[in-house]
Amino acid sequence: MSNQNRTQQDVERAPEIAGLDLAHRTDGQAAGAILAASIGMFVLGVLTVWNEASESMHDWLESWEWGQGVGPLAGKTTVSVIVWAIAWIVLAVALRDREVDLRKWFWVSLVLGALGFLGTFPLFFRAFAAE
Repeated sequence: MSNQNRTQQDVERAPEIAGLDLAHRTDGQAAGAILAASIGMFVLGVLTVWNEASESMHDWLESWEWGQGVGPLAGKTTVSVIVWAIAWIVLAVALRDREVDLRKWFWVSLVLGALGFLGTFPLFFRAFAAE
């Protein structure tokens, strides 16, 4: 779809923006940012569950603490933020100047984010606790 047609569609949906003469921007980078956030959430959930299931993972995550006294939480959050930042950079570059189906990207992101969110609930992650 050409930029002119897309701009016309936008004006038809919201006529109040017609006078603003806005340039059309692609939505690939926005989709990448949304997906990167959900990837970070998913990693946090996975690390939370894995921390409970494996003593060696618990010890490794705890090694990220740097004397702060928060235990493996430091490792879980630090690794999740690193993964989020890398995912955001990679997706922003890969999706620059691309039109994507935001609806599909939203649903994929919602599922990943929901799974990550689920992984942080004690009733869920304690079910995987190492005996």
